Amino acid sequence: MTTSGDGSDHTGGRGKGGTRGTGTDTGKAVTLRIAQNPEADELLGRSPLAALVGMLLDQQVPMEWAFTGPYTLAERMGSDDLDAGRIAAYDPDAFTELFTTKPALHRYPGSMAKRVQQLCQYLVAEYGGDASAVWRNAATGDDLLERLKALPGFGAQKAQIFLALLGKQLGVRPAGWREAAGPYGEAGSHRSVADITGPESLVEVRAYKQQAKAAAKAAKAAKKPGTSRKK
Repeated sequence: MTTSGDGSDHTGGRGKGGTRGTGTDTGKAVTLRIAQNPEADELLGRSPLAALVGMLLDQQVPMEWAFTGPYTLAERMGSDDLDAGRIAAYDPDAFTELFTTKPALHRYPGSMAKRVQQLCQYLVAEYGGDASAVWRNAATGDDLLERLKALPGFGAQKAQIFLALLGKQLGVRPAGWREAAGPYGEAGSHRSVADITGPESLVEVRAYKQQAKAAAKAAKAAKKPGTSRKK
């Protein structure tokens, strides 16, 4: 992906594995610092499918673990990239084994293997296996958000976070993308993986998520009957 000076998005040449490479307006690969692992981050920066899979895996595990998953999966498949067509056609039991082999790719490797395969099957059916086609030519931020929400395993929040990642770090900025991404699209925020650019911002994002989780837990407890005493 490339971006012009006015913030509109353009696509680059095809990368490895049948996907379009990720890049800046100079044609160089985007440098991400989400996985905190050079090899894993390098793959995320050049492979749209790897970025989507990392986002899918980002639940109930540390963010670094989730976004290292695509690199580990590619290694176990004997490749330097992920291919949606190959994953979609993979024997389900054999594909699950790729996730469950120690060290496991996720806290819930079996269910996540199924979700990743469903995602790739959807990409093959709807986009010819080209992950970048999900956001290519999206007319507006709302249009892109709806495309992301339609992906298997992507709810509204996950779709907004990935939309923010596309806009903030990967140069995909259709009109209204910040608004469509909601609070995750705010400039200068530290709410999600979209804001991680190194170890320091990772700490800030993790602190925000912990605070939000604690606040949600306290609010839930306050609503339970019997939590307050009558005078």
